[in-house]
Amino acid sequence: MTEKKNSLNISAKSFIGAIAVIFLLMLATYMLTFLIPGGEYTRVPDANGNLMIDAEAGFHYVQGGLPFWKWLLSPFLVLGSDGSAALIAVIIFLLVIGGVFNALTECGLMHYMLDKLVSRFGAVRYRLMAVLIFFFMAMGSLVGSFEEVVPLVPIVVSLAIGLGWDARTGVAISMLAAGCGFAAGVANPFTIGVAQTLAGLPMFSGIWLRLLAFVCIYGLLFAFVYRHAVKLADVAQSISARTEHLPDRKKDAGLRVFAVLLGTGIAIVLCSGFLPALRDYTMIIVAVMFLAAGTAAVFVSGTSAADFRRSFVKGVVTVSPSVLMILMASSIKYTMVEGKILDTLLHAFVGAAGSMRPAILVLFVYLICLVMNFFIPSGSAKAFLLIPLIVPLAQLFGISPQLCIVAFAFGDGFSNVFYPTNPALLISLGLADVSYGSWAKYSWKFQGLNLLLTSALLLFGLAVGYR
Repeated sequence: MTEKKNSLNISAKSFIGAIAVIFLLMLATYMLTFLIPGGEYTRVPDANGNLMIDAEAGFHYVQGGLPFWKWLLSPFLVLGSDGSAALIAVIIFLLVIGGVFNALTECGLMHYMLDKLVSRFGAVRYRLMAVLIFFFMAMGSLVGSFEEVVPLVPIVVSLAIGLGWDARTGVAISMLAAGCGFAAGVANPFTIGVAQTLAGLPMFSGIWLRLLAFVCIYGLLFAFVYRHAVKLADVAQSISARTEHLPDRKKDAGLRVFAVLLGTGIAIVLCSGFLPALRDYTMIIVAVMFLAAGTAAVFVSGTSAADFRRSFVKGVVTVSPSVLMILMASSIKYTMVEGKILDTLLHAFVGAAGSMRPAILVLFVYLICLVMNFFIPSGSAKAFLLIPLIVPLAQLFGISPQLCIVAFAFGDGFSNVFYPTNPALLISLGLADVSYGSWAKYSWKFQGLNLLLTSALLLFGLAVGYR
């Protein structure tokens, strides 16, 4: 039986492996700046100040390329580029998670909570798995939670190991499920909401196909995770060995405080689906509430302020190597934008779509979004980039804007939990001590099956005239 994970120590092997993969991607992207000519689309601000491609003004070639020194320093220069505020927020988010989680661990509260959960749900662990997958998918699909799920990943990973599974199962139950829900986009404000607004459609209209996609993807994901979990050896023995749980009044009080405060944060995030003013602050809300919940729980359980400070700082130091991974991954988009090749690639995709039949074109739109998601993980940023181009193109060939937006959501979401350029995935794998190679080996079959399933859903939508 694998030992239960009790801390956020990021192994050297996982860190070096992830850094090597990202560096090779950085190098390959830099090489592309020599092979692909520079180009730009004309952009104009919309009513809210967001820059959008002006399809009528079109595309034009410009001088491209990137100096070597700029590429070399790109992981740091990216902090001064457009959109750097979100990147800085992700880094602060990570450090807060690391500090709080380590404090919870060292005071014994995390171990106590997991023992209590294993004792309570060990006999019905697969029922619990089904509920947790549904919960995380719903968080992603209804309110667009993805990065906000990161604080819960190490808890679910530890629970999964305590229930006799492994760390990859825990990541799949939490982060993979959130990514799948985010892509199904039943009422995702960051992809469906933004894209439909840009296309001139009522927000969250055409929901029935996205609900069907949610149900189908949920079934596929649960079957995939369940099949892996039941293969793990000595599950029954590991559960029976951990059924004894000794109550502790102080720790029970700490857990109640933690659950109430963190639950309040999650409730606020859920409300963001109905209160647009909250949508830009969900990551900040989760970070603040997680900090408040962890701090209060540690003090209530009997830990001194000095011990809390020491363990918090230790946790921050432990997860800080992940900051370098995030900066390196973010520099890939920076290299493409500064080298003027991102728009050239997009122009080539749009040009290639001109002679395709509708069935092929809708899948090609899916492909365009999948490729662009490698370089631009942000769903709303991609919406402003792609929707003004792909929706008019699709309409010329009889494809409804609604179906085009579903293809956009599919292309934006699922690969978030596979591409090594996504900061939330890198953070989650680091916190779970799962190497990127191990995760890719585990999840590629699901990604392949899901690609077939979602492609079939798009073709079904085209066949029934989904609008």
